Amino acid sequence: MISVIIATKNSETELVHTLSALVTAAAEGVVREVIVVDGGSADGTEQVADAAGCDWVRIDGTRSERLAYGADRARRGDWLLFLRPETLLESGWHHEAQAFVERAARAPNGPRTAASFRLRYEAFGMSARISETIAALRSQLLGMPYGNQGLLISRQFYQKLGGYRPLPELEDLDLAKRIGRGRMVFLRAAAVSSGEPEEESLVSGLRRSIARFCVGTLRIPASLAVKLHG
Repeated sequence: MISVIIATKNSETELVHTLSALVTAAAEGVVREVIVVDGGSADGTEQVADAAGCDWVRIDGTRSERLAYGADRARRGDWLLFLRPETLLESGWHHEAQAFVERAARAPNGPRTAASFRLRYEAFGMSARISETIAALRSQLLGMPYGNQGLLISRQFYQKLGGYRPLPELEDLDLAKRIGRGRMVFLRAAAVSSGEPEEESLVSGLRRSIARFCVGTLRIPASLAVKLHG
């Protein structure tokens, strides 16, 4: 049913937890394969992927290029689930994902929809809760989840959209923009990010926020906003 694609680089610790959340789904036949596309790790990322029985491949390139390569390599799933190595799907996520896939198969426009998860941070404190609230509002209003929320999309629809483009950043919003707000479904299950909300300098944070606003709200192409994003 689902092929999982994860782009890694020095992700040994995070990948252990991410893959552990896929075990039950694999045992029940929901996850058919896991493809780990690595960008040149110097730690034990390969050993973790190998021990978990993943399909491992190493290529040079940006995260978007690695995700695109993994999607092209996937063979066993009609649906693709793109995850980041720091993203841990909460227990029982596969039941909701399976229900979404089955519902999409029955609906006339179902294969032309995609789904993402609700973002949560492991970190404690008000900052993490505020970031979660902002992510929820942005996702619902704009239909543009971040990459650490995961993306579940049919192979057919992904290929029709042209897949991930070779961008150094903003590849998550670029693809979400082409999917469209009306065709993005948000599942109740959470994608838990193992890190804290990114701490940036004021200037850097402002630039990134403006770049994402341009893509998400003003619908400016990500290829033009990426230089501002940095």
